Amino acid sequence: MAAVGFCGEWFVFSGGTKLVAVHSKHDREPFVFDCRAAEKLPRNTKDDNSGSDGGGPDEAGSDSVLAFAASPSGKLLALTDDSKRLVLLNCESSWRHVSTRCVARRCTSLHFSHSEEQLLAADKSGDVYSFSVRRPQEEGRLTMGHLSMLLALALSPDDRFVITSDRDEKIRVSHLRAPHDIQSFCLGHRQFVSALLVPAGRPHLLLSGSGDGTVKLWDYKSGCRLQSCDLNEQQESDDQKATVCRISCSPDSRHVAVLCEGLSTLRFFSLQQEALVPHSTLPLPNCPLDMTFDPEGRLWVLVDSSAPLKMYTLTEESWQQCDTESPELNRLIEALKPHWETLDGCSRGSQRLQQLHKASGFDNVGVYLQRKQQRLDEQQQKRSGTPQSRRKKAKMC
Repeated sequence: MAAVGFCGEWFVFSGGTKLVAVHSKHDREPFVFDCRAAEKLPRNTKDDNSGSDGGGPDEAGSDSVLAFAASPSGKLLALTDDSKRLVLLNCESSWRHVSTRCVARRCTSLHFSHSEEQLLAADKSGDVYSFSVRRPQEEGRLTMGHLSMLLALALSPDDRFVITSDRDEKIRVSHLRAPHDIQSFCLGHRQFVSALLVPAGRPHLLLSGSGDGTVKLWDYKSGCRLQSCDLNEQQESDDQKATVCRISCSPDSRHVAVLCEGLSTLRFFSLQQEALVPHSTLPLPNCPLDMTFDPEGRLWVLVDSSAPLKMYTLTEESWQQCDTESPELNRLIEALKPHWETLDGCSRGSQRLQQLHKASGFDNVGVYLQRKQQRLDEQQQKRSGTPQSRRKKAKMC
């Protein structure tokens, strides 16, 4: 899975087994971390549970990068791979490997606390582990558990609340220091919740995106839904429904960009007070794989083409592509090309979320109620002794 982000002034790209960091301002040597050459750790079989995340304890991983996260200060970066490793890197002055630790299950999301004392890792079995940043060799501590696969993780700016979303449409808001103490649930999505974001400067708001094609705005402490925007209403064709895979917000929190898996458009909203206002739709010549805002508010989009990076700025109330001859843009593209061309096309453009959709028209609640009523009817027949049951007893006698 290909992904992009910023760690301070470093543009970070992950794809296949590699993570590549390129300085966006200065002509510095790119940093490349290849998980195939990373330290091989002994497997901790006591935490393994065959089938819990798609394989048994002896299964070898592919070394592909599954997720990465940058710390708020831009001095630290963490990545996790398919071989169940968690790698911590320091890039304060120059890139330096800090530690490599084991995770119990394959991770889906990483997030640094704003104090940068903890690194939280959510995994496919529904658990969240906390790893110490100050003690980088220390094993992770199980912080909280869920009954379903976790897909996204966020923290409140004051580090009081950890927000998690899962495959079963739920968003849970828990106290970080006492995760058993649940503050609220944000309920209303009809499919898996695949994206979470607390906008910078809006500490009480939460944005969520789902496989149901909606983006919702919440007051997460109370669990109150403030707004819901259905992206499928803007679709010109019904052939493919919108599946939100990424929500990104500009540093000033004024602009929100939404990326849907497999669709060659970006949706933009303005965040005004406690409302999402539809702004514009940006068609792209190639299918976007990921996107991120930089510290200056420009939007960088990773696309599946020979020139994999596009850069957009807001000009006269519309998002316009920046000059393709920009030295800054070309330097980043050239730095990525050697690594981009070695990736398999399927790993770049695979639609990983499609398999999480519920079967169309399947109502598990309705089936449950139907079976419950059937059991009640059977019990009632046994208590009342129907003619049919009396005839059976007579034959037995």
